Amino acid sequence: MKKTIATLIAGLFATAAFAQAPAPAATTPAAAKVEAKQEKQAAKAEVKETKAAAKADVKETKAAAKADVKEAKVEAKEAKHEAKAEVKEAKADAKHAKAEHKTTTVAAATPATTK
Repeated sequence: MKKTIATLIAGLFATAAFAQAPAPAATTPAAAKVEAKQEKQAAKAEVKETKAAAKADVKETKAAAKADVKEAKVEAKEAKHEAKAEVKEAKADAKHAKAEHKTTTVAAATPATTK
């Protein structure tokens, strides 16, 4: 009987030793490959999203720049027309002043005759 009890006790100790041994890796190489593949796909999707967002930003920036250029051209055209109108007006004023000066000079040069 002592041998039986000793065997049972030894068996219990052996079972306890196995229970405390580190568990084998939960992920097998195949599971690790699947997980890595999923991570790679997620990273690719994220890169695609980032590229799409960057493209949209570039398009938006280009459109804004084009609008600014167009607005600047319109403003320059208006300023040019205003300048031309001012030059035309100045020329007309100068012509009018010259004609006025001419009539004044002619009137001063010819004496008025009184009877």
